[in-house]
Amino acid sequence: MSAVFLFIGAVFVFVAAVLHIVIFTLESVSWSKPEVWKRFGVKSADEAAILKPMAFNQGFYNLFLGIGALAGFTLIVQGGARDVGIALSLFATASMLLAAVVLISSNPKLARAAVTQGAAPLVAVIFLILGATTS
Repeated sequence: MSAVFLFIGAVFVFVAAVLHIVIFTLESVSWSKPEVWKRFGVKSADEAAILKPMAFNQGFYNLFLGIGALAGFTLIVQGGARDVGIALSLFATASMLLAAVVLISSNPKLARAAVTQGAAPLVAVIFLILGATTS
């Protein structure tokens, strides 16, 4: 059963990684487009310009977490360093999950964004722990 749990966890690690890389693209690459910054609740071009350095920086946090999750996923799937992959995946997805908790705690109006950001990491954490602790 642990192999099934690890497989499910790994799938959600991958989903979380891809999502965070997409968020990086939005925040750090495409921020200047009105359709992007409006998606983040920014109401004007002036406000978007003020927030651009913060969004750029935050995007890289998302990228680094996504890369960490992809590295962990790869190690789990390859099997040679499965335990290292689980640890790396847990670190990356738990960080993503905690960032979602901080987001909703700081502004309950951002609940939708927090759920989008945190759902896949939550499922990944649950199934990776189940997979690592069951025989």
